[in-house]
Amino acid sequence: MNSPDTAVQICRMTEADLDRVMEIARKLKELPSWTLVNYLAALDLDPNPDAAPRRIALAVEVGGKVMGLTVASLLPPQAELEIIAVDAQFQRRGLARKLFAELAGKLQLAGVTEVDLEVRASNQPALGLYRRLGFKETGRRPRYYHDPIEDAVLMRLGLEGYEPVANTAQIP
Repeated sequence: MNSPDTAVQICRMTEADLDRVMEIARKLKELPSWTLVNYLAALDLDPNPDAAPRRIALAVEVGGKVMGLTVASLLPPQAELEIIAVDAQFQRRGLARKLFAELAGKLQLAGVTEVDLEVRASNQPALGLYRRLGFKETGRRPRYYHDPIEDAVLMRLGLEGYEPVANTAQIP
């Protein structure tokens, strides 16, 4: 799984991915405390194939194993980036940027022109990623998070004309 030839694929997250998604989420304390029910809801399993998606959930696989995920809720022309996470052993290799680039393309196809998010003020790695992706701080929610109490940083990215940062995932 660690060879340079290891295939990186991004696909729609499925129920079959959820055990691994939950495993990744448990190890990353910065993520929201979602239950299996929350992740099932994120799959947006509407039986009507003509219905517009309410959420987009993607998984990134490395060598056939899920190593990251992203979820966004849609209310075009806006979307909220709810989660973007990569397994700790595969962070800082471009997988989150690759995931977001795929998500941004799908959001644009769904008529989304702006993506909002909120993140803990102390989560410097996430803030750095979001800034590299082009997000700008738009405000703060004082004392928004509990345990520990801290501010939420609000950020926004316009997708009109958005070109993802050049990225090739590095899987050494």
